[in-house]
Formats: sequence, C-alpha cells, structure tokens
Amino acid sequence: MRTPLLLAGLLAITACSAAAPEQSSAEAATGERAVAVVATGCFWCTESDFDKVPGVLRTTSGYIGGKIPNPSYKQVSAGGSGHIEALQIVYDPGKVSYATLVRHALRTSDPTDGGGQFCDRGSQYRPAIFVGNPAERRVAEAAKAEAGRVLSRPIATDILPRTRFYPAEDYHQDYHTKNPIRYRYYRLSCGRDARVREVWKSASR
Repeated sequence: MRTPLLLAGLLAITACSAAAPEQSSAEAATGERAVAVVATGCFWCTESDFDKVPGVLRTTSGYIGGKIPNPSYKQVSAGGSGHIEALQIVYDPGKVSYATLVRHALRTSDPTDGGGQFCDRGSQYRPAIFVGNPAERRVAEAAKAEAGRVLSRPIATDILPRTRFYPAEDYHQDYHTKNPIRYRYYRLSCGRDARVREVWKSASR
C-alpha cells in the first residue's frame, strides 16, 4: 500500500496534467503483436520503465492473479484480494524479444525482495513474471537464473501462470505522463531508483 506519508505528500502537490499519448505509430504500422505481463511493484513506475523500451507498442496498468473479478484499486491495495499490481505489455516481437522484456523487468526492480517493492509492502506489490506458455516459462526461468548468478543472491521474483488481467481504473493509466510532478515525487520518495542502483551496481547493464 502507498504509505500515508507519501500519499499526503502527493496530495499536497498540484498536479500538472498532460494528455495521454496517442496511439503509437509503430503499433499502427505493424501487424506483429505479442503480449507480456510483469510485476515490479507500483504499476505507475513499471509502466514508465517499459514505455521507454523500443518495440513496446502499448502498456496497461492493472491487476492479475486474484480470485475477485474486476477488482478495484482499493481492494487490491488493501492486500486481501490475492491480486498483484502488474503491467500488460503489447509489443512487436520483431523489434524486441520476450527475453529482453523479462530481463528489463528484473533489472528495473529489486528481484531479491519478495515482500513487496521499495516502499510498497505486501504480496500485492511483489515482483513476478507471468508466463503464457512453456516457451515463455523457459525464458523467464533462464533470466531468473542469470539474475541469481549475477547478484549471487536468491531471486524472489515469482514466475506464475498468466491468468486473467484486469485493467486498473482510468486515472492509473499513463500516470507518469498525466501527473508528472506527483509521479516524480512518489518515485523519488519511495527510493525506487536508488535501490535499483544499489542492487545492480556490480552488474553490467
């Protein structure tokens, strides 16, 4: 759950709204599409991290893994629904591989922390890769093993079946572009980038 201190700080800042980006020209120009789902803590941050990856056509923040249909943010963030905050990624496999996306998820998170991510604690914020078939599972397992070798520590990122994905409420989508000041305050206060640098400092990017 977002900590009360962070939420108070967010509400105290005036948001600078920006229009959501238009449909990617790459998405309009290619018929090749595939879907990946990953979780690296707060989906605002996960979405921002993956929107920068060439070959990613569209991202959607949402929830996966629980038993309640159409869960709300309130239900998921409270920790009782069984869902995980996650990101659905539509990508062009001719421009970016599934392996690259999985590796990016590991490298932009703290894969050694299974109790949540950064300042957001609880199973609803734990890191995970959701696989849709045996080939994706093999890729995810290989990336997880590689991360373990690089970090010389156990990797807590779960590899789970890709079940139904529920998009989050509209105000969560493209949060980093619609509310850049609030988003930057949250990301900095949560210590996400500092922790990622600390965890991966000995690894070659």
